[in-house]
Amino acid sequence: MIYNDIARTLVLSFKHGDRLDPAASYAQMMVRAGGKLVESADLIVPVPLHWTRLFKRRYNQSAILAQHIAVLANKTHLPDGLVRNKRTRPQGFMKRAERLRNVRNAFNVHPKHADAIRGKTVLVIDDVLTTGATVDNCAESLYKAGADTVNVLILARARLPGANTR
Repeated sequence: MIYNDIARTLVLSFKHGDRLDPAASYAQMMVRAGGKLVESADLIVPVPLHWTRLFKRRYNQSAILAQHIAVLANKTHLPDGLVRNKRTRPQGFMKRAERLRNVRNAFNVHPKHADAIRGKTVLVIDDVLTTGATVDNCAESLYKAGADTVNVLILARARLPGANTR
């Protein structure tokens, strides 16, 4: 989806409003849109929440999407493949440079999954992509752990300034 007003309402109700009922439909949309990425993946890994945010929210929307996608595609799902080791501020109103600083060194591969990730094609799942700072940091951590290829599949993409969305 393009992250416009309608998509924002849908995504935020899923992310913060306990509206988990559309997760399976969102995952189906993502599998259709990212067919080749899903097909080529050895492992599916969600962008993790810091444990304090997970405790407050009670669920990780990216992990729910990743689980549904893994089931649909018959792929291995590592819900804790990445760990968010740094409590970051919410990025909703940050500019690109602030986002990059905010998530720098925020993620690590969980040590128990290091061998499973080495040499594999990993598909990272997230809900919204704006500047790419979060998924870039996740990919960097996966590459450091020896992943061969890292791809990203997202539910909604913020429109770039001046981009044509036809």
